[in-house]
Amino acid sequence: MMSSEAAAEPLDPTPAHAPYDEVLELADRYARAWLDSVRERPIPPRAGIDAVMDALGRELPEYGEPAADVITRLAEGAEPGLIAIGSPRFYGWVIGGTQPVALAADWLVSTWDQNSGLRTITPGAVAVEEIAATWLLDLLSLPAESEVGFTTGATTAQTVCMAAARDEVLRREGWDVERDGMAGGSRIRFIVGEERHGTVDLAGRYLGLGEPIAVASDDEGRIRVDALREELAAGTGPAIVVLQAGNIHSGAYDDFLGAIAVAHEAGAWVHIDGAFGLWAAASPRLRHLVAGMGGADSWSTDAHKTLSVPYDCGIAIVRDGRAMTGALSMHASYLQATEVGADPHEKVLELSRRARGIPTWAVLRSLGRTGIARLVEQLAASARIIGDGLAELPGVEVLNDVVFTQVCVALESDAATEALSERLWADGEVLAMTSRWHDRAVVRFSVSNWGTDAAQATRTVEVVARTLAAIRAGR
Repeated sequence: MMSSEAAAEPLDPTPAHAPYDEVLELADRYARAWLDSVRERPIPPRAGIDAVMDALGRELPEYGEPAADVITRLAEGAEPGLIAIGSPRFYGWVIGGTQPVALAADWLVSTWDQNSGLRTITPGAVAVEEIAATWLLDLLSLPAESEVGFTTGATTAQTVCMAAARDEVLRREGWDVERDGMAGGSRIRFIVGEERHGTVDLAGRYLGLGEPIAVASDDEGRIRVDALREELAAGTGPAIVVLQAGNIHSGAYDDFLGAIAVAHEAGAWVHIDGAFGLWAAASPRLRHLVAGMGGADSWSTDAHKTLSVPYDCGIAIVRDGRAMTGALSMHASYLQATEVGADPHEKVLELSRRARGIPTWAVLRSLGRTGIARLVEQLAASARIIGDGLAELPGVEVLNDVVFTQVCVALESDAATEALSERLWADGEVLAMTSRWHDRAVVRFSVSNWGTDAAQATRTVEVVARTLAAIRAGR
């Protein structure tokens, strides 16, 4: 009699990965072509949305196309509409490009396809993220007992931190927002500097905090501690104070020692928005900028900015883990909750979540403590080269003290300033966008890309000088 094993159907000799081979190899070729071009290609997109939609095909086909044809259509149809964010001369927004090791790790994240919300179900992914979280707290000199959540970006990281803050300051008043909601509880005084980033207001709206109370900032955008003290003294009840590590125009840092002391004296929760600026703590030369920030209650930053991991990866850090998980937890009988610590989904807004902390681990492991410090210092040094070089050009005024990675310039009129940005866009070698600061049009250079070194910074100044000369010559 044949055994059941002998009677089994023969194994399929086709490798299990075979259906993926052709499309992955094709995607790899297109990816390498993009990476080969990104440093020198014109930065702005060459095609608009309508042209890209025409190339992709607007109608849903009745019958499907072969996978390889779909990838070809996608790569060749979308590529003209892509902006070269990875260029070392991209300064339009605070976006860091992608380090090679982070890109490779992110490919593995997509391949593994782990829904990493539960510790015991995806231990491989969660272990990597928990190591990265420990390293981050060490690098940034933040309390080791803090909980860390890997979010989609600084906006959701702030929302996570402020959810913990909201629930905790109301709990101190004897109100359980999780059980009873916001209605009927004390109104929270949501206090910010007048030059906070708009995502702070957005997070407050998500959480039902309403419009924030804005207190005065100085000429560099730092919250005035005296104004904060006056505002806190003018009222009573629960309060959340949001401070800033890195003003979006000047790069300036709030006086954390003074502001945190004043806020805590009034019983307020202090959150620090450090989307890009928190990383100064990783540099012995620059950590004086964040002196005292460890005294806050929560912090938010991005890995897809200064650390140069792929989009998306924000980081929410809360000293009191109980407040964090209390605000964000949900449980169900079908979810195998951890018995040790907290599950990843209890530290972010999503139950289903990509293992986005893995590329962060890869960069931290690849660069190490000294490499991270060099990266941060390189960005700050490149910003100084750009600031000093632009200040020497006729008619250009640098409006901020270049303390970290932001440079804001203006010309003799708003029209001239806007013309500079428009001409840079048309030329494509350097991209810097306009904004408004101190009621003036400015061109803002946000130095965030890991490839922006002294040579690229010097080239940037040369391009701006050439562009200005052409504008003034009427060319």
